[in-house]
Amino acid sequence: MDKKLTLKLDEEVIESAKDYARRKHQSLSKLVVNYFNYLSKVEETDNVDFSALVRELSGVIDLKKGFDLDKEYLGYIVEKYK
Repeated sequence: MDKKLTLKLDEEVIESAKDYARRKHQSLSKLVVNYFNYLSKVEETDNVDFSALVRELSGVIDLKKGFDLDKEYLGYIVEKYK
């Protein structure tokens, strides 16, 4: 059963959200529903009990300050497919 929800938001945020919804060809209501569903899934994964190996490896990689993963990956792909 659908029910109405009223939100009080900054006008710029509302306009930005409406523009985004238009670009994605979705209603603003559908975007909000999708976002709330996403949040509930993220919360579920917060309670996942990771294996000992995963816990041991967490934090092993120390990336340099300012490391740009997208840029590095793009460079890798460009080199790979030269």
